[in-house]
Amino acid sequence: MEVFYYVVFGALAAVVAGLELGKSGKDRVATTSAFNSFKNNYVLVYSLMMSGDWLQGPYVYYLYSQYGFDKGDIGRLFIAGFGSSMLFGTIVGSLADKQGRKRACVTYCISYILSCITKHSPEYRVLMIGRILGGIATSLLFSAFESWLVAEHNKRGFDPQWLSITFSKAIFLGNGLIAIVSGLFANLLAENLGFGPVAPFDAAACFLAIGMAIIMSSWSENYGDPSESKDLMAQFKVAAKAIASDEKIALLGAIQSLFEGSMYTFVFLWTPALSPNEEDIPHGFIFATFMLSSMLGSSIASRLLARKLKVEGYMQIVFSISAVTLVLPVATNILVPTSSVKGGSVSIGGSLQLLGFCTFEACVGIFWPSIMKMRSQYIPEEARSTIMNFFRIPLNLFVCVVLYNVNAFPITVMFGMCSIFLFMAAILQRRLMVVSDQVHKSSTST
Repeated sequence: MEVFYYVVFGALAAVVAGLELGKSGKDRVATTSAFNSFKNNYVLVYSLMMSGDWLQGPYVYYLYSQYGFDKGDIGRLFIAGFGSSMLFGTIVGSLADKQGRKRACVTYCISYILSCITKHSPEYRVLMIGRILGGIATSLLFSAFESWLVAEHNKRGFDPQWLSITFSKAIFLGNGLIAIVSGLFANLLAENLGFGPVAPFDAAACFLAIGMAIIMSSWSENYGDPSESKDLMAQFKVAAKAIASDEKIALLGAIQSLFEGSMYTFVFLWTPALSPNEEDIPHGFIFATFMLSSMLGSSIASRLLARKLKVEGYMQIVFSISAVTLVLPVATNILVPTSSVKGGSVSIGGSLQLLGFCTFEACVGIFWPSIMKMRSQYIPEEARSTIMNFFRIPLNLFVCVVLYNVNAFPITVMFGMCSIFLFMAAILQRRLMVVSDQVHKSSTST
């Protein structure tokens, strides 16, 4: 493997270690032992849940191909996952608010464990059921856990500012370190120990079962609106009314959909972007480098949030930088001469793009705890999970359309489209800050 990859990984590791070890008093917030115990419990559970998710990622496509399915068949399986998340997400979100967030988190574990079990079958219909279950689980992962945390944090009377500490730590570990370790562990099981591509899914099911046991034994239940009078449709109406009547919530939903849509599209595009002529690139090592970049971003976010900088302000810069990074493939395609020789090592253009992609992943690391912080401020408690899953409808629809047409457009067009979406997110973020300031000024004047 080329020295370039080691240099990039080593430099990122040094910066992350320096940021974590060099935190000053301004970067640390004084809390209580009760809060620290609560935070550590949540971070442990979240890390186990994310390990169950990350372990599956490296071998999903490979497993399907080993069962003899072609690119079209596999594409339809992926579309089924995102489609089920789009169709069923709002329903399970409303049920989480109505029936209890803890119960929804347990349902996530059960759904994903069943999805993992289906991977043992080479039958297309069984695998399709697994993808549908996985889509439902994904909706719960990105709504029920956060909703439970925010409600429980407030119920226990902790300082609202401390929420950002839990968010940052959960993202730093769950979306960074755990992702790296999971990728290496999946490779160990499937390749080094020779258990085959199904083994990571079995390991994921085990971690999910452990997390479920901790949830059931240590978490208390909380609800959005426990009143018996509201049925599912009434819950939908509450969420829709909140989005339509509050510009801040609508802007937040649009921003989230634009950024996450670009992020998920990037997941499908980075491999062909770095190896347009089938260059020999270390996919696993590059993935680990991206996750290290995400850890860098979450470490930066923890400092920004600890110093109580206005999230709505610095996220404009983050979205703008991320938009520029995804223009790089377009720019290098025009300015850097490409080789027509198949194979070989990474090109100069590929090296520049890798640095840009690492910067984008750092922006992703800043995005997660920051968007969680804004959601905790703006989304009403009574329909939190429902509204959060409403936000995922355009996101999942966008990803389904991209997957369906992934071969219809040149890769540079796809990156250009994502860059435009990110610039739009920056503009909407500016608008959100203006509206938020106006509301704050009017409330303080009265």
